[in-house]
Amino acid sequence: MTSLSLLHTSDLHLGKRFGQFDEETRAALQQARMGILPRLAETASKEGAGHVLIAGDLFDTETPSARVIRQALAAMAAADPVQWWIIPGNHDSGAAEPLWAEMARHAPQNVHLLMQPTPVEIAPGATLLPAPCERRFAGQDRTIWMDSAETPDGHLRIGLAHGAVLDFDRDQNGAETIATNRAESARLDYLALGDWHGDFSLNARSRYPGTPERDRFKHPGRGSCLLVDLPGPGQLPQLRPVEMGQYHWQDLTLDLAPGQDIAALIREALPGDPQDWPNCLIRIRARGWVTVDQHMQMLRFVEEQAPAFCHLSLDGDDLRIEHRAEDLDQIATTGALRAAAEELMAESQNSALAEEARDVAAAALNRLYAVVREGAE
Repeated sequence: MTSLSLLHTSDLHLGKRFGQFDEETRAALQQARMGILPRLAETASKEGAGHVLIAGDLFDTETPSARVIRQALAAMAAADPVQWWIIPGNHDSGAAEPLWAEMARHAPQNVHLLMQPTPVEIAPGATLLPAPCERRFAGQDRTIWMDSAETPDGHLRIGLAHGAVLDFDRDQNGAETIATNRAESARLDYLALGDWHGDFSLNARSRYPGTPERDRFKHPGRGSCLLVDLPGPGQLPQLRPVEMGQYHWQDLTLDLAPGQDIAALIREALPGDPQDWPNCLIRIRARGWVTVDQHMQMLRFVEEQAPAFCHLSLDGDDLRIEHRAEDLDQIATTGALRAAAEELMAESQNSALAEEARDVAAAALNRLYAVVREGAE
């Protein structure tokens, strides 16, 4: 009976620019992303998996640089005899003819570009049914053809596709979404999916591995790939996530109130091992109420600690700052400065004003308070 072990990965997004971060952080994340392929190759070799399935979006755009393309191919070539099976995704669709022509021109023998929905025998007794994104927007479920695809009797049937299984905007299946029962209707032993950047199990035979190197706070943790063991036709696959991401993304929420030791709360929420901080990207989302002094302490603490991390930032959109009369005394007790502070405080607390106007006044008062306090220290 045919059995097969493989690695399933997707959404590597090589060449991603990470424009929302500073230059140093961007460079670190880009370098880690280019290191994904050697890490996948090492994992495949260690786990005895002779095949790596890349379920779309190997590249972040349809126009990656020649350097990104050639270095990706070199990394895969160095992993021979591992066989790489690649379909275009929506970010690097088959419509990007110069990209895939360049890939084909320099691809080594162990790299296979699957540009058409045609069955391919990838190993004795194992047939792959690829559903490449031939263009960015297909207008239909690209996996429909798998239902009628013929494969030799006794062969493993493995689907490889890129796309969503749910249209979350409309909370129902749309024209391009992949049918949730595709593995069953197409008699697949396993359906390797790509597009969703987090690990998501659709059913026992259909799974998204998530990107192997996380790229946003929406999907926290370190990236991983899936080790897939197919014991034989008709049998359930055995799936095991393998962690491989260099960077750990964390989205922390802090509920704050006046009187708390803000620095101590943040310190307690941070990862326990400082040696791992350089590999952490952390967003602290503060919410609740704090005093002006607490707010300043929080900003200073984050500013002081940030250089120890790959990235550490504070999101205070849901945080309200409590302004009190004694706070104004620290700005000025008399004169024009005091009058301006009182006016800003009144506007920030005036329920008759729009929330945006109150927020602007509060931000101006916070800035005035910070400037005066910094000047006095």
